[in-house]
Amino acid sequence: MKVRVKTAPQRRPGGTSPIPVLDLASGIPPEHLQSVLHELERRDYLEHPTTWVTDVCKEHLWSKQRVIMDSVRDHRKTAVPSCHGSGKSFLAARIAAHWICAHKPGEAFVVSSAPTGRQVRTILWREIGRVHAKAKLAGRTNQTEWMLTMPEGNEEIVAFGMKPDDMTPTAFQGIHARYVLVIFDEACGIASPLWNAADSLLSNDLARMLVIGNPDLPDVEFHHVCKPGSGWNVIPISAFDTPNFTGEPIPANLKHDLVGPVWVEEKRRKWGEDNPFWKSKILGQFPDVAVDGLIPMKWIAAARARDLVPGLPHELGLDVGGGTNKSVYCERRGYHYRIIRRDNSPDTMETCGNLVAILLDRKTKEPTNPITAAKVDEIGIGRGVVNRAAELRHREVKGVNVGKSAKDKLHFANLRAEGYWGLREAFQQGTIDIDLLDDDLAAQLVDLKYKRTSQGQIQMESKDEIKRRGKPSPDEADALMLASLDKYGNADLIVHEAVWG
Repeated sequence: MKVRVKTAPQRRPGGTSPIPVLDLASGIPPEHLQSVLHELERRDYLEHPTTWVTDVCKEHLWSKQRVIMDSVRDHRKTAVPSCHGSGKSFLAARIAAHWICAHKPGEAFVVSSAPTGRQVRTILWREIGRVHAKAKLAGRTNQTEWMLTMPEGNEEIVAFGMKPDDMTPTAFQGIHARYVLVIFDEACGIASPLWNAADSLLSNDLARMLVIGNPDLPDVEFHHVCKPGSGWNVIPISAFDTPNFTGEPIPANLKHDLVGPVWVEEKRRKWGEDNPFWKSKILGQFPDVAVDGLIPMKWIAAARARDLVPGLPHELGLDVGGGTNKSVYCERRGYHYRIIRRDNSPDTMETCGNLVAILLDRKTKEPTNPITAAKVDEIGIGRGVVNRAAELRHREVKGVNVGKSAKDKLHFANLRAEGYWGLREAFQQGTIDIDLLDDDLAAQLVDLKYKRTSQGQIQMESKDEIKRRGKPSPDEADALMLASLDKYGNADLIVHEAVWG
């Protein structure tokens, strides 16, 4: 039975293809018209995936998103190194949903992963769940799976998100489909062995792979596939390519979902254009390796992705700000560190009050696990905070003068250098967990620099030298370093013997 398709006079909104309509004179029995029309529509959406988003999801894709979606259609392997806030995970979820819906049930399969199980659930699969519900797509989804009823009546998994520890070559055994799509979200954090495992699913010519994320790290697999000659179709996205900078017409509500000029300018002032995070988060480019950097980006990325159980000691680090610098409070629970407060009050007594409030709050909520030490940088106005806390008999508040001599005078110019080197070793050894979402802390850490004195001692770049580079004071990094110092006296600090012997 032949079906003739006429060209409808109207065209799809934003699309280039005419809407296919049936010629009712073809003699098709009425009971078959709906299924035939459905099949024609499916084929049309396979050819025009962005039109599927417009028609079915009732959503708008901006120009680079449309290019990426078409690339998955046309190329076996697509890599997207992108700036922050370009709609990466939103797009990847629509690509996954289109892949399942535009193919016949049972013919298509989607496998996704991200650096951590939490990212699998809360980033891409959260978006998949949203578009599934909004567009009323077939089947049902949960935090990591999409189940679909087959024509025979049985229910099958047609898409799922894999945690990194699940992604071994054996984990892919038993996954068979004509059309397989592999998606790596936040691809920079996915290790090489997992790329090799995913490659086992691309055995036929119809399979596709999309890798997308911030290009935070050099010399990782994501970096390698984005290089010229890799065989991948690479589509970089800079913040300056996005509609809020180019003036590309988009719906008004979408403007607030994409990276904007105010945030970019804030990061220009806070990070500087020579910071690796500016290059990756704003320009969508892989940063260079800093030979004089204290803590490599790879170690910082690992600490951000790490999920260590909070433990003991329960302590606090406070870098007291003055002038335009802010006061930053970092809470430590064993290997687990978080910046819990930032404030710009120049009033020393108000800063002391904020510190005392945190101490009392933890003591009230956790009477068996209060903060046992609050280490405060006592240089300059920090001395006032320490003195007032002593008057209030908060013995857990300890003044630390990082300008004093190091315990290991042979290798370190002062206590600040010794403390930061100990922090560096925590990153190297994997004994630190910092907030995945705290870009400002990460940007400061990667920008820390050190040098050698004439006597061969390690010396951190001074705050005056940092200022001459046009950078703000590393307040978050200093608070983290103070929190990481393990043993202390009233004013003189004794660093951890396990680190320094």
